[in-house]
Parts: sequence; C-alpha cells; structure tokens
Amino acid sequence: MPSSVSTLTKERTEEGVPARPPLQARSGLRRWGDWASVAWFLVPALVLFLVFVLAPIVVAVWTGFFTWGGIGPMDDFVGLANYIKLFDDEVFLGDLGRGLYLILISVLVQLPFALFTAVLLNQRLRGRAVYRMLFFAPYILSEVVTAVLFTMIFLPGAGMADHLAGLLGLEGLQGKWLADPSTVMPTLFVVMIWKYFGFHMMLFLAGLQSIPSEILEAASIDGAGAWQRFRHITLPLLGPTIRISVFLSIIGSVQLFDLVWVMTAGGPNHSSETMAIAMFQFGFKRYQVGYASAISVVLFMISLVFSLFYQRYVLRRDLSGAVTSGGDR
Repeated sequence: MPSSVSTLTKERTEEGVPARPPLQARSGLRRWGDWASVAWFLVPALVLFLVFVLAPIVVAVWTGFFTWGGIGPMDDFVGLANYIKLFDDEVFLGDLGRGLYLILISVLVQLPFALFTAVLLNQRLRGRAVYRMLFFAPYILSEVVTAVLFTMIFLPGAGMADHLAGLLGLEGLQGKWLADPSTVMPTLFVVMIWKYFGFHMMLFLAGLQSIPSEILEAASIDGAGAWQRFRHITLPLLGPTIRISVFLSIIGSVQLFDLVWVMTAGGPNHSSETMAIAMFQFGFKRYQVGYASAISVVLFMISLVFSLFYQRYVLRRDLSGAVTSGGDR
C-alpha cells in the first residue's frame, strides 16, 4: 500500500499536478496563518497602547523627578522632592479630602437615589419610557455644556437658583452657590447628581430586568411582601450591577475635572479643587511641569491600586466565571 501511494504521488507530480503537502506541513502553515491574523489585529492596538498609554506614564514618572517648567532641557534633577512636597502641601491634602468627600457622597447619596428611581421605573407605570428618557438625557450632554448651563442657573442675582431661593425664603443662599467655600461643594454635587445619576439608573434598570419574574412571583405567592422581595431577592441578584456601579462612581469621582473646571476652576480659594484640577493648574498655568507630573503619578497610582484591589476582593466572585482557559472551551 505505501508503495502504491508513493507511485501515485510520483505520477501526479510527473503529470504536472502538484502533490498535496504532508499533513504536518499543512498544520504548520495553518498555525502561521493564525499567528499572522492575530498579529494583523493585535499589533496596531499594541502600538496605540504603547504610544498613548504606557509612553505618557513613563514620561510623567520621569518628569516627576525634575524641577522643569516645560521648556528647555530637564537638567535640574531633584529625585523624590516633588513627591515629598506633595504630601507636605495642605492644598493637595485638601484635594485628597475633597476627592474622598465626592466618593462618599456619590456612593451614599447618588447610587441609592439612582436605585430607587430604577425600581420605580421598573414598575408598570404610564409613560415610563418618557421618564426613562428624561432621566437619562442629562448624561448624554457633555460635561462642558452641563457646566455652562448650571453656571447660568447659579449666576448671582440673575440666575434661576437665586430667584427660587427668594421664593422659598432662603435669601441667605442668594449669590453664594458657587462663590462661598461653604456652599460650593454641595452645589457641585447637586450638578453631579443631575448629570450622572441617569447613567447608574439605566445600569440598575438593566439589572432589574434580568431578574426572572418567576422568582418574584413565587416569593409573592409564599407571602413575601414588597420589602421582603426587594431585600432578599432583588438586592442580592442585583449585586453584580451594584458593584460595577460603585466602581465606576468611585473612579469618576477621583478623576473629576471638566465639570468643576468650567464652573469654578477649583475656587473659591481652592475650596472646590480636585487632584485633576491641581495637576492642570500646576502644569499649564504655573508651568511647574515636574510638580504636575508628580500629581499625575499619584492620581494614577491611586486609581490603579484601587482598581486592582476592587477587582481582586470585590469583583472576584462576579468575574470568576467570565475567564476560561482554552481547555475549558
């Protein structure tokens, strides 16, 4: 039999018909083709990642070791002096405190409000699609447009907020919304809730609609009330969505910039300044690029450490079945 196969192969070659390559050679060519396809799609993404993500991080870390104004060579090496100065700066420590304030208020106020609204709009209400659209619409607006709109609303003397405060007998608040250190942060947070709670509401709505109605109906038949169904069924099944929403809310609060910059630029007297605004101020207004780079590195490390910790200890159960090895397919 082997001799007949070799004879047939020889005859096909002599007749001008190319013989098929061996199975091992074909599998090798197929593997090279697979790797070429992977490289074709992966290399452009890796180049973009290296150029626009890793390279700026490396440059920021390196620049943070110098006192540099952004022009000319970096020849004044100061080591860790910029980082030591950061944690001796009362303004920067205040920025850290304001970031923590935004995180706590976002998690303790904004997310429960979004969840409550989502539960209401998950009921059979007339016109609920219109309500969903109205609540989600602010999230579609850009941060700059939102900031300009509310700057006009809180305009001293002529803004809608002052007129409303006068009607409610709150004349003491008139003209102070964005101009007084005691009111600027609560005012900014009202704007943040209006802007972002619709996004979290839609996340919660998607999670609520993924819960099988049969489970809730069975609990109702067993005598469970509305609160018991929510507490023991809806809330646990909504856990993965809540954890993702908390993560996005915290990261967004830490990196908040454009909304605050357009409305207050961090004022008055640094009372609404965030770490991102401090980085911009030192880098592009005061031309202390080395110090601004140190701020950016600290901001990056806070976000990175929190993300890794949160994924490792909070999202671990949610992600445990999301990644499988090749042998499990």
